[in-house]
Amino acid sequence: MSRVLLAALVLVFVQINMATANQIRLAVTSSFHNSGLSDYLLPHIENDLKFEVHLLVVGTGQAIKLGENGDVDAILVHSKPDEEEFVKAGFAKHRRQIMFNEYVILGPSSDPAQIKLSNNLLEAFKRLSTANTNFVSRGDLSGTHKKEIEIWEKIHFKPEKIGAQYISVGSSMGKAINIAVAFDAYILSDKATWLNHKNKGHLVIQFEGDQLLHNQYSFLPISKNVHFHVKSKLVEELEKWLVSGKAKKLINSYMVQNEKVFTFNAN
Repeated sequence: MSRVLLAALVLVFVQINMATANQIRLAVTSSFHNSGLSDYLLPHIENDLKFEVHLLVVGTGQAIKLGENGDVDAILVHSKPDEEEFVKAGFAKHRRQIMFNEYVILGPSSDPAQIKLSNNLLEAFKRLSTANTNFVSRGDLSGTHKKEIEIWEKIHFKPEKIGAQYISVGSSMGKAINIAVAFDAYILSDKATWLNHKNKGHLVIQFEGDQLLHNQYSFLPISKNVHFHVKSKLVEELEKWLVSGKAKKLINSYMVQNEKVFTFNAN
């Protein structure tokens, strides 16, 4: 019986190794997933490449930590300064632009801060800083949270001065929007996630279209020099697919509520 059991255990171990050998782990930002684009692309990727892509859906800050620790083979994120530092530190071989969408400011349909009247994004945030109204922040060092911090810094304002109406939630984009709906609050979101989000409550897009709301997504393969176990050959295949003509066609044709939400710009 012991020999039979040992043989069975060896067989299971071999099968597990074979399965994981044909799989890569990719950390992706929650907005990429919440927008529905990951579910749209993944079947095409796995069918074409003949290996499994296991997604870890987290904020950009957490995705970068997973990459630094070697817990994933690559990351797909949206915070350029952090990405450039990640490459500079040697954790990734390079940074490859894939696509972009845009951020929008959501707010109550009544628009108590009157940001819809703003001529630019900085004016909109100045109005939010003095409006005595609720504002929900991702608060999780994600790409969206980093963008929000960047905008506050540009108007030389610390959002904590808003007081209890500044609600930092430490959550993914979808969960943060749900909280904003519950508090009838303003929130910075990527447009694709908002359009794909079911629970909209009384929130609407109150401001969009400023250059500062550009939201670039990039692919970073983890360096084998730092983490020897990463599956660099499979990652190379995935990267080639992401910058291919087929990827361009799929990304540019992805629609939410009859609206194009991502633009391919791989370099």
